[in-house]
Amino acid sequence: MKTRERRHGLIVVNTGEGKGKSSSALGMVFRAAGWGMKVCVIQYIKGQWQTGEQKAATHFDNIEWHALGDGFTWDTKNPEQDIKTSREIWELSKAKIASGEFDVIVLDELNYCCGYNWIGGQEVADFLVAQKPAWAHVIITGRNAPPELIAIADTVTEMTKVKHAFEQGILAEQGIEF
Repeated sequence: MKTRERRHGLIVVNTGEGKGKSSSALGMVFRAAGWGMKVCVIQYIKGQWQTGEQKAATHFDNIEWHALGDGFTWDTKNPEQDIKTSREIWELSKAKIASGEFDVIVLDELNYCCGYNWIGGQEVADFLVAQKPAWAHVIITGRNAPPELIAIADTVTEMTKVKHAFEQGILAEQGIEF
């Protein structure tokens, strides 16, 4: 494995209307963990909703997991609380990135918070440019990635929905959706 000094830390953005943004990021989490890298996952939206990936991460000593959101905020009844929670999670994210402790940091569904103007896209971009260690990889997911993040990212993937089982009345399936 490359030493930190020889690594080019990437900013990866997974966005778009299609399924697979978080799944792709979490695939990278397990790939990095398998190589012995120290990984931090910070989830902005999912809250206490238990996922298979989170359960699998407990088998790795080198993955730190934070599921901190208030749940699916597009159904919010308390936007002020969602803003407060998102800002607190962003402060934790900044601390984890700047700490230099982690090789890979995932900011899962941060793009939603930027899209709702709870956290500015320019604020995130400016922080990453100024504070992200040169060797650290940061992966950001969620629909509607702000243009400021797209501009500074090394890799941007837009997931396009062709069709989804939900449109046929099939609810989320354990092991596939969570």
